[in-house]
Amino acid sequence: MARGGAVILFGRGVIGGVVEGEALVSAETISGWGGVDPMTGTIIETRHPLRGVSFAGKILVFPGAKGSSGWSVAFHTTRLAGVAPAGLVFNAMSTKVALGAMVMRVPAVTDLQRDPMDVITTGDWLRLDGDRGTVEILARGRATDMKAK
Repeated sequence: MARGGAVILFGRGVIGGVVEGEALVSAETISGWGGVDPMTGTIIETRHPLRGVSFAGKILVFPGAKGSSGWSVAFHTTRLAGVAPAGLVFNAMSTKVALGAMVMRVPAVTDLQRDPMDVITTGDWLRLDGDRGTVEILARGRATDMKAK
């Protein structure tokens, strides 16, 4: 669905709030404990395609969490260090990712009517509304241009 040229995905809000930001898309799940550097927000998992990339301040679009319950601890630490993602969009609901979103206090949406990895690409500018359960793609790959507005 589109409104004013924007693509809108409808899903289920997990954590309320509204945020706009640049998308960082991972086609693979992310391990929290040992998979991220919680002091920099950088993915450090050895075989992860985004190894060395920071999600700090971005809207993280990913299939979900993997690993132990340490996932929420690692992501809570990113919030304390000021390097947490601005929001989360994910496919697979689990206690790890739900608790992680809650302790980071960031808007989160899941159960979208389309797979977000098929529609959103890294660099897209998103508006994530955890209250309404929507993700709007406002601009394609022009995140830097949108920040200036």
